[in-house]
This record gives sequence, structure tokens and C-alpha cells, in this order.
Amino acid sequence: MARVAPVTEPRRVASACPLDCPDACSLDVTVQDGRVLAVGGSRVNPVTDGYICAKVRRFPEHVHGAARVTFPQVRIGPKGAGEFRRVSWDEALGRVAGEMRRLADAGEGEAILPLSYGGSNGYLSQDTTDARLFSRLGALRLARTVCAAPSTSAAVGLYGKMAGIALSDYVFSRLIIVWGVNPSVSGIHIVPYLLEAQKRGARLVVVDPRRTRLAQRADLHIPLMPGTDLPVALSIIRWIFESGHAAEAFLRDHATGSEELRRRAASWTFERAADVAGVAPGAIEQLARWYAESSPAAIRCGWGLERNRNGGSAVAAVLALPAVAGKFGVRGGGYTLSNSAVWELDARTAARTPAPATREVNMNLVGRELLAAQPPIRLLFVYNANPLATLPNQEAVRRGLLREDLLTVVFDPVMTDTARYADVVLPATTFLERDELSRGYGAYVLQEAAAVIPPVGESRPNHEVFAELCRRTGVAAPGEPESARDLADAILAAHPGGAAMRRDLAEGALAYPGFGPVPIQFVDVFPRTADRKIHLVPEALDREAPAGLYGYRADPGSARFPLALLSPATDRTISSTLGELVLEPVPVEIHPRDAAERGIADGDRVRIFNDWGEARCRARVTEHLRPGVVFLSKGLWSHNTEGGATGNALVPDTLTDLGGGACFNDSRVEIEPIRT
Repeated sequence: MARVAPVTEPRRVASACPLDCPDACSLDVTVQDGRVLAVGGSRVNPVTDGYICAKVRRFPEHVHGAARVTFPQVRIGPKGAGEFRRVSWDEALGRVAGEMRRLADAGEGEAILPLSYGGSNGYLSQDTTDARLFSRLGALRLARTVCAAPSTSAAVGLYGKMAGIALSDYVFSRLIIVWGVNPSVSGIHIVPYLLEAQKRGARLVVVDPRRTRLAQRADLHIPLMPGTDLPVALSIIRWIFESGHAAEAFLRDHATGSEELRRRAASWTFERAADVAGVAPGAIEQLARWYAESSPAAIRCGWGLERNRNGGSAVAAVLALPAVAGKFGVRGGGYTLSNSAVWELDARTAARTPAPATREVNMNLVGRELLAAQPPIRLLFVYNANPLATLPNQEAVRRGLLREDLLTVVFDPVMTDTARYADVVLPATTFLERDELSRGYGAYVLQEAAAVIPPVGESRPNHEVFAELCRRTGVAAPGEPESARDLADAILAAHPGGAAMRRDLAEGALAYPGFGPVPIQFVDVFPRTADRKIHLVPEALDREAPAGLYGYRADPGSARFPLALLSPATDRTISSTLGELVLEPVPVEIHPRDAAERGIADGDRVRIFNDWGEARCRARVTEHLRPGVVFLSKGLWSHNTEGGATGNALVPDTLTDLGGGACFNDSRVEIEPIRT
């Protein structure tokens, strides 16, 4: 008689979320017999406060769902058909390593393109053993610019990426501007602090083309047209200078370039900025007066305003506001953008090899590169990314993936849209199946978490697979860190405060930066520039921007394509991660006026199109966005629309003024009903 294995009781295990979100939540995970039953929030990270987003609560479905890749596979059908056969790890890695070695030996290392981004923000799953492998093979370098490149350029240029207001300190603010971010769906843990500040008497202003949930609760909502944040911010700067509200003494002591900034903002009256942005001049003036007269005043600057041709300058202008108005030096005053740089931890220190002097590929141009690079790209290795769902010029990316002479390797926990075009698919672990070291870029916490369940099926962690490829290609060296613990120790050891961080992680499950979890700007933290001053018009950025820093470039729309297409985050996916769980068709949202002009009713099938491509889906008519703007959410997969093309098929692969970022919000389209 067969023996039945005993069923163990469910148990709760601590973990931490390393996914692309500012909050860095501490987690309480319920597991049983090697399966994840539930994921919730803990209070190890005080900001988490025992709750998490709906996205990560669904993570058990991601770990154990039907789309999970549980063994290595190689393609047997046409590219894109998703037809594969199971193979062993040895066969799969042998094929990949053999082609890598062949190209490197032939002096064609630059025919290899590694493509990764933010599928995990953990330190161990990117830029460690993977960087070691690709650097030593002489592969192409990837500029990870699809998000945050323009804002990073601006923040580094002006402030050296100074630490921002702690999320919990927003309760002390008397005026809060939420500009270009929708924390109700992305970075939710600041929201209770914003609402508490309102209860205490603070005014809340939201600058966003859509009437988000937070905008509905705001004291003032400015629904500007996409790409016009720059003139709105410059008009406020102009008024602050001209009205006598500028912090002249602070600017003399702590900033350079204030007179030049004043000169560049001088032509932007409220009336001119309002005309460009499509809003009432009185609304901008109201914001300016409230901001000038309030203390503490805080700006939560997001990444939405960077996603256009003026994106870097727009972020720079918004970040200049607290300097011009003198809002630093008090708790709850200043700004928050990204706090990632304060950790000064670099995963590449564990790679034990410098970055190669090979050609750099801007990831926003991958479609063009796959189709036209000379010499051609022969091997594409995709991990921590789903480029077919996330990059601009989607149809060029698709055509590139269809090349029969391109060996595409996709290393992912689930069968993504990109994986369906792969020649080799490798099963990766999720963060719950591997050890990880991760930090917040909103919340000031560093966390180390162990795997809570064994790897599902034959899946393996990133660092292990790339270490094995190093050995198979002959680029490994004895004694280099390869295990998760050794890699984490190597990363921490390279930091002057790493020993203290290691001690704090061991004793309390998290560590804080040297200044603690709640810094005050210009009291506890200062600009990380060489002279510790704010550079309001940095020369390097001024040279880089095509129209000069703060130079406005007009809307790229036309009479043929009059609608601005937005594709911001939602509460369903983290970029495209978890997209396999969004099974239903996703509609494009359109304002009633725009719908009526086109004969579109709610629920109609519609075609969205421009010169870059087209997408087909249903229409949802709603007043929650301004006229002239339509909305098709970020991170959609092919099954969410008719025919498989998403909003990224309509996005140009033009670049932002700073940082070479993506211009998602420069997509201009037309929509028509499908009557067949």
C-alpha cells in the first residue's frame, strides 16, 4: 500500500518585495508544502504598515499559474507561434554558451546584446554575474533608458541626486504638489500620509492630464496637456521671481545659475503657459500663490512628466521650484523624486570586472537596432524584461524578433509575449524562490530576504545561471563571488558603511542610510554635487538638450493625429509584470466630447492609429481625463487587445531632451469606430 506524504501546516515567513516600486514593502508570506498561499504586508518596514498593493497580493498566481515556465525549452515552430519542446538545462545552456563563445572567438562579441531592465530591482539579480559574463565576452552595452533616464539626468545635474523628503514626513506639509505621478496605483504607501496631511489642514494639488483618484480629492487639479509641464513650471518660477517671493539669500548661499534660470523663465507668463497647456491661467496662478505662501511645502515629483520630448527640462524646472521659493530646511519641505542613489551600493562591484568599452545601445531604439545594426546583432539575451510589451516602436521590435538569423534567449519566470518569439526559453525563479538584497527608492530601507519556497519546477536564480554561463564560455575566474550570500557580501563590502549595514540587516532585518529614515533636506542631507550647491542651469545639461535646458519644443501633433495617447501605470501590473493575470480585453479611454466627434459610443470596437502602427480594442467613454487625451494602460500583453498590438505600437522611438529617454507621451493618434 502506497504511503501518503504528510501535509504540513501553513506557516508564515518574512520576505521583502524587490519589484519596481518606491515603497520596498516588507512582506508576510504564507507557505505550505512548497507553495505560496498568500502574500501580505508586515511592519518590519514601518512604511509598509501591514498592507500591500493588490498587485503583489496576487503574486501566488504568478508563482504557480498556468503561464509559469518550469523547464528549459527550445523552439520547434515558427517564431512567435509559442511552440517549444522541453530540453535539459545542459542542452539549453550548451546551445547558448556555444553560440556566445563562437561569436566572441570570431571577434564578434558586439553581436551579443543583453537586454534587461527592472523586472526585479534586487541587487543580486542584475549587474552581478550577468555583468561579468557579458563584459568579458565583449558584448554590446545596454543604456537602460526606457524609464527614469531624463529625471535622473535632471536630478543629478541640479542636486547630485540629493536624498528627498521621507514619505512619512509629508504629514507635516502644509501644501503638497503631486506632479506627474499617480500613487494610488503606483507607490501606494505615500497616500495615507497625503490624506493625513489634508486632515491636518494641508492643501493638495495634483498636476496630471487625468482625473485620478487623488485628483478627485485634491484642492486643486491642473489637467494639463501631455508634454506641457515645462512651461507651467517655468511660469511659476517666473512669477516667484517677479513677485518678490524668491529666496534670494538662500539662492546666493546654496545655488548657482539663479539669474540665468530667471532669464529663461521670463517669457513664460501664466497666460502663455496656460494657452500651451490647455488649462486656465487662474489655476496656475493659484498654485503659484499657494506654493509661495505655504511652509512647509512639498513636491512629490513623478516620472510621468519625463515621458516626452521636453521631459528632462520639465523635471529640472519642477525640481528647481523649492530652491527658488526657499522651501528647504524644514521637515516636510522640499521634494521627493528617487532616493536610490543615497545607498551608494553598486551591484557591479560583485562582477569583478569593469564595463567594456563596447558600443552602447539605447534600449528605446532596440527595434531599429535589431533590424538595421551593422554588424548585425546575432544573439539577444532577454532577462528581467519583456521588450515586446514595454519598448517603443513595438512593430519594429516584433519584426526584429522574427529574424531567423537571430538567436533569442529569454530567461523569465513566465511565458511572456517576448518569450513566444524566443529560440531558447530558460525558467527563472521569482523573488520568493531566491535570496535577494534590495533597497527602496522612496522608503529609506535596505532589506535582505531569503527564499520562502524552493524553486518551482526546474527554475533557477539569475545569478546562478549567469555564473554557469561564465564557466561554460570560459570567462570565469577562481574565487569570484557566485552564491547569493557571497555576492551580497561583496556588494556591501565595497561600501564604507557596509559592515554596519550587514550588522543591521542581521539584527533588525533592515538597514537605513547613514542619515537615518527621515532626513530633512539642507539640514541632514545636502546636494551631492562637487561643491554641495544646487546647479540650476548645469552646463552639461544645457549642452545636451537640443533647445538648451528649459527650452520648450512644441507639441508633435498634427491635424491627422490630434489626440495625445497616454499609457501610465495601473493597479493591475508592475510595468508588464503580472500581465499574464490580466486576462480580459482592456479598453482605450476617451473623453465624451472626443468620442461624440468621432461617432464612438461606450463599448464600441475602435481602431487607434498613427504612422507608427495601430491597435484595436473597445472604447470606454469617461470624463476622468481631459479632452484631447486618450488612455491605454501601460504594460498590456498581446491578449489584451484585438490582433495583439498594444499602445506601444503607436509610440515613436524618438528620444527625450535629456538622458535619451522614451517619449511615450508624445504618441499622437486618431481613433475611429470599427463598423464591420
